Amino acid sequence: MRRGASRRAVAGGIAALLVLVIGGAATHVVPRPVPRRVVAAAPPPPVYHAPPPPPVPTLTTIATVTGALRYSATPGGRPIGAIPVGSWWGQTKRLPVVARLPGWLEVRLPQRPNGLTGWIPARSARLSTTRFAILVDVTTTRLQLWHAGRLLYDLPAGVGTTTDPTPLGIYYVMDVAPPEGPGWGPFILDTNAHSDAIQSWEGEGDAFTAIHGPLGADAEIGTTGGAISHGCIRLHDADLAKLAGVPPGTPVVITAARLVAARTP
Repeated sequence: MRRGASRRAVAGGIAALLVLVIGGAATHVVPRPVPRRVVAAAPPPPVYHAPPPPPVPTLTTIATVTGALRYSATPGGRPIGAIPVGSWWGQTKRLPVVARLPGWLEVRLPQRPNGLTGWIPARSARLSTTRFAILVDVTTTRLQLWHAGRLLYDLPAGVGTTTDPTPLGIYYVMDVAPPEGPGWGPFILDTNAHSDAIQSWEGEGDAFTAIHGPLGADAEIGTTGGAISHGCIRLHDADLAKLAGVPPGTPVVITAARLVAARTP
């Protein structure tokens, strides 16, 4: 009896312990993790980059002057020269204005050296404007016509060779002349860019850079252009016709910078 009672007591204790363990396990609830509210950082505001300015002016003021007008190195300074007249120069000039002060205009001049400017009295000029501009890249052998900062045409061009290079710089259209014969195209745009390699072309007294027809070099110009001329810029006749309406005084920028201009819609 005592042995059985002892066994029963042990069994009862074990059972009670199991009940406690099982009951404790049943009543013990592991808390679920409380989700933390994560507020996502606000995305950075978009950055809008202004488009690069066009490589040519979007608006140019032109001063129309007549006669051998004298110019100075500074506004109101002593005259140091005169605008040439006579021969094929003509009497009337249309000169781009590069700076203005009360009563005075700084203008680009047609004669050598390249890049020459001078100050003239504002009262001596009649002012107008143009939104046209021409860009010539002698590296990519392209001519581009721009209007108000918008690229209108990108054309293959024949430019000067390494022996007779097209002069680099900022120039302008001096006049629009009739063609001199077959191959010159519908007209000739004479610029004030003087050749750095040729002082006088065929006895004319100077060597200006002009924009004209192919002079029989259509194949050499092709669709990519090429270095084929004595410094002038040659275009296919149909491409030259696209420059009709460009007035004297229009800026002509000649560069070797491999400029790439995106066509705007």
